[in-house]
Amino acid sequence: MTKPPARVPRRSNARSNRERILATARRELGRNPDITLEELARASGVVRRTLFGHFPGREALLEALAEEAAQTLRAALPGDPEPGEPESADRAFARFVLSMWTVGDRYRLLLALARRDLGVERVTEILAPARRAATAVLDRGQREGVFHTQLPAAVLSAGVEAMTIALLEAVNSGQLEDDGTHAAVATLIAAGVPEKRARDVVDEIAGATRTATDD
Repeated sequence: MTKPPARVPRRSNARSNRERILATARRELGRNPDITLEELARASGVVRRTLFGHFPGREALLEALAEEAAQTLRAALPGDPEPGEPESADRAFARFVLSMWTVGDRYRLLLALARRDLGVERVTEILAPARRAATAVLDRGQREGVFHTQLPAAVLSAGVEAMTIALLEAVNSGQLEDDGTHAAVATLIAAGVPEKRARDVVDEIAGATRTATDD
């Protein structure tokens, strides 16, 4: 029996519409947190019925964005270093900050919306893998004498996170231009690394990353 045509195109169109709605929501919610779903539908180039078919309400849309953010954060976490000599804690933390910068910039305003609409617990769940990774590197660096011990690693991690979000907001407002390198240097200094060492470490890692990307 011949299968009816157009099933696959419909599914493909549905996926395309959903992705376009999510991409538009990331952009428009950053500009106007109070934008309505009807306005988002128009901005996405779909009819209201199509948007509500994918997301029956604001909470469903934000939850989809939150899950997308969680997956992207996990994917952006630095992998294990190459076999051989263990990577120093300051290099590992610089690599972590540079990896997180672009993801943080993309979702910084979404996370603020999530606190209001989805609750702190959901935001904590999204950020948990990154926070664990940051705390682990800072704890190792403290034990190795690379980072200062004025604050427990978890508290130092929370402070660095708050500073990074503030730097992202400064970029968003036009007060700062940064590809993540200034933020990485600043976080290393905040953790107790001398400024020259911090700059050298970040320059080396950022340069190696650019070279790998170009290749």
